[in-house]
Amino acid sequence: MKFETKAIRGQIDRTQYREHSVPMFLTSSFTFESAEAMSETFAGERDGIIYSRYSNPNTSELIKKVCAMEGAEAGFATATGMAACFASIAPFVSMGDHVLASRAVFGSTHRILTQILAKWGVTYTYVDPQDIDDWEKHIQPNTKIIVLETPSNPGLALIDLEKAGKIAEKHGIILNVDNCFATPYLQRPLDYGAHLVSHSGTKWMDGQGRILGGIVAGRADLIDEVIAFCRHTGPAMSPFNAWILSKSLETLAVRMDRHCENALKIAQFLESQDVVNKVFYPHLKSHPQYDLAKKQMKAGGGIVTFEIKGGSEKAMQFLNKIQLCSLSSNLGDTRSIVTHPSSTTHSKLSEAERLAVGITQGMVRISCGLEHVEDVIGDLRQALS
Repeated sequence: MKFETKAIRGQIDRTQYREHSVPMFLTSSFTFESAEAMSETFAGERDGIIYSRYSNPNTSELIKKVCAMEGAEAGFATATGMAACFASIAPFVSMGDHVLASRAVFGSTHRILTQILAKWGVTYTYVDPQDIDDWEKHIQPNTKIIVLETPSNPGLALIDLEKAGKIAEKHGIILNVDNCFATPYLQRPLDYGAHLVSHSGTKWMDGQGRILGGIVAGRADLIDEVIAFCRHTGPAMSPFNAWILSKSLETLAVRMDRHCENALKIAQFLESQDVVNKVFYPHLKSHPQYDLAKKQMKAGGGIVTFEIKGGSEKAMQFLNKIQLCSLSSNLGDTRSIVTHPSSTTHSKLSEAERLAVGITQGMVRISCGLEHVEDVIGDLRQALS
């Protein structure tokens, strides 16, 4: 069954009302036919839904769809993307353990590694995402998990997933990939040896800037650990948000095709502008990892990053002249969004930490929406002038 069909037809069983579109199950708890059935369900001796913090028909449907898209055995839906990111790491480390991580991870992931897990006695080592041949020498006997995202936010650095998978297999380490920017439509890390993938459903999965949500998918035994962690710490997705996301996934493929088409045209336009120093887009031939992007990504994604000559001052002038596009820290919306990463999404990193992953003061990130591309380019043109 093809991707688009899985996204549309991966529904839960109909109720006695024979509805065509899946209803919302806005209930906190569920009933049982007998005391014995309730006891057996709590004991795990029979299948059943106990409580919406554990599972719900709407979250179950969403998980089923994402697992089908990613080629995963199991999954769990969380209240936010960062909850998914945290839940894909925390169950697998204890005091004295070590994490190997790509230096180019999202700002909040950076804080999880450097501040939250550090308080638990978990150490970490950052490695260069584009020098994967150097990674093995940083693996320690207590390294339990490799954490990466590709393409990275906001610099769009890529990591060779096949090589990362082989390193993880060789050393018996969990490989955990944040696949948010690519979505399972463009890239499937599990096919290359990853064990876990995480997503912020808030972004491309929803696609319209309406709700918060996240999901972790991957190998069943690892997801069992994620489920146990989340059941007792409580970051479960609401049934309403799961219903929204499941419906949104029905159009993910057609939306991503348009996002990618627009993004490539916008990247090509920006390359022609004298006031632009650099443009980063995975399927742009000038991208330093273009060949890798063509190998492991169906298309280049919906994010374009570029660097304006003149640093922060010129970048701020550009943002203040924007008329059509939105100024927001979000991404993955129908509406095009422009962001200044060094003063917003990655502002908690030091200047040295930002520069280490290529985030300069003149860098601007564009989340390319679904508007007519000429209208978006027109807005960028007048703002750059």
